Amino acid sequence: MLIGLPKEIKNHEYRVGLTPASVHELITHGHQVLVQSGAGAPIGLSDEQYVAAGAKLAASAKDVFAQADMIVKVKEPQPVECAMLRPGQILYTYLHLAPDPEQTKLLIKSGAVCIAYETITGPGGGLPLLAPMSEVAGRMAVQAGAAHLEKSKGGMGVLLGGVPGVPAGHVVVLGAGVVGTHALQMAVGLGARVTVLDKNVDRLRQLDLVFGNRIHTVYSTGHSVEEAVLDAELVVGGVLIPGAAAPKLVTRAMISNMKKGAVVVDVAIDQGGCFETSHATTHDDPTFMVDGVVHYCVANMPGAVARTSTFALNNATIAHAVALADKGWKQALRDDVHLKNGLNVANGQVTYEAVAQTLSYNYVSADSLLI
Repeated sequence: MLIGLPKEIKNHEYRVGLTPASVHELITHGHQVLVQSGAGAPIGLSDEQYVAAGAKLAASAKDVFAQADMIVKVKEPQPVECAMLRPGQILYTYLHLAPDPEQTKLLIKSGAVCIAYETITGPGGGLPLLAPMSEVAGRMAVQAGAAHLEKSKGGMGVLLGGVPGVPAGHVVVLGAGVVGTHALQMAVGLGARVTVLDKNVDRLRQLDLVFGNRIHTVYSTGHSVEEAVLDAELVVGGVLIPGAAAPKLVTRAMISNMKKGAVVVDVAIDQGGCFETSHATTHDDPTFMVDGVVHYCVANMPGAVARTSTFALNNATIAHAVALADKGWKQALRDDVHLKNGLNVANGQVTYEAVAQTLSYNYVSADSLLI
């Protein structure tokens, strides 16, 4: 199979879908890899390294899309990229379709086979291809929040860890999954006062065993969320319903009643966000204010630490890329129910139920396309 690697074109997106090591892995399985010149340059992966790994270079994304049987990316295809997809071509990348009706429409129109990293499941549960970026984003959320609490960036002028004689800031983490766990690790490390809310009491018990009295665990209800948010200097939103739009846990009314100069970081923004007041921002212009509260809603947070993120992502994605190339998409999905869960759109049909329900499309099961 010929695998294509285009350069990412989303705002300040410097990650790359395949490292030279991943290219070498595909080459050793007998495949060809076509890399857009300069795809890895922003993070120090040169064209020479890709050629040494066995890849061939293409001058443009158009050349890559035109020739490749499978496209491997990081972020969802932009409209100009969707227009270059063709029927039967495999697209393997993050998609986040539920809050993005325009992208969904374009992918349906393309006829391509679109496999989303974020809905591929793992044998032990969880979302192993989303996890590494969730780890990065969770850690970055507290860094970003701490920075934007500075007065010069619109915040109230609070040092999260406090100093002797001055109380530490209060960090509230919504969701005790991968994002939430890594956010609270960072917040605890800074010396903040930390509260984490979740509906999974077993997960809260696990965190309590690990962190003890360094954190407060609270069962998530509308009342407990409001109580915590109104007391917080920093709120990190890390909730996730796989493949579906994120629930709006924090209402506009709660935002209006928060402390002026408090910061919210919406890590769930890729799935539409868990704050009612959120809308996606970019690294160029990462924040906006609503009722005196700073909103940080960058949709590709891990792109800011692109080298770390790229290697972490490739560790998780390469095995499935090899399976798709070795077997073709139908046989690979027949053989692996977890990879099959990644199929979101194929042959002009929506094959992920949560996306179909959210965007009012007819749902067609993946199994029906694998006969």
